[in-house]
Amino acid sequence: MKLQQVLSRVRKACEDYNMIEEGDCIAVGISGGKDSLTLLYALAAMKRFYPKKFTLKAITIDLGFKNLDLTSIQKLCDELEVEYRIEKTDIAQIVFDERKESNPCSLCAKMRKGALNEVIKQMGCNKVAYAHHKDDVVETMLLSLFYEGRFHCFSPVTYLDRSQVVVIRPLIYMNEADVKGFVRRYNVPVVKSPCPADKKTKREYIHQVVSMLNKDIPSVKNRMFTAITDSDLPGWSSKKDARY
Repeated sequence: MKLQQVLSRVRKACEDYNMIEEGDCIAVGISGGKDSLTLLYALAAMKRFYPKKFTLKAITIDLGFKNLDLTSIQKLCDELEVEYRIEKTDIAQIVFDERKESNPCSLCAKMRKGALNEVIKQMGCNKVAYAHHKDDVVETMLLSLFYEGRFHCFSPVTYLDRSQVVVIRPLIYMNEADVKGFVRRYNVPVVKSPCPADKKTKREYIHQVVSMLNKDIPSVKNRMFTAITDSDLPGWSSKKDARY
């Protein structure tokens, strides 16, 4: 996928859900994976021509795994002229060594978001962009349906009361396959996750289920996504009039 195609989808999401306002300072949480780097690339490009002027910064919460090399990410941020901060933490040690969590993802995500929100405030950002794409939207809905018994999904725009930060998700109109194509085309420097729980979660199982369903029933993923965007779920039903 070409950058222009990515920008078209990202801009449409931002305009449909009023994600960016004049003067925003937006942080992008960088894990090193394909999704967050694609989002960084897209927003850095969009910043040059978007009618509402905004500032962009990048943050990585270093969980403390010893084999994580972020040199290529720093180089990319320098090329994109985006300020980049790496916040070192002991989250991996707490989750895996001290607590020895059997289900580490929940605690890790909670601690990682807490650390990210602190750095966001320190850097003067009022918004944070998460790299959830269309597949994540559908998979989150199915996770909630299968494991909680409710029809629920995160919103395109969410206001976090405790941290007073707005979360935006500009990649919601992109398929994961689109992201993979973009990363290959532009040689985006993806850094493999050193987490021992990577690819061993409920979300990965649901991901495989959706892939299988989409092969057996072509376009079923798009139909599920449309069911979400056309629903009364908070934040989704107010397209073009979204408020937080």
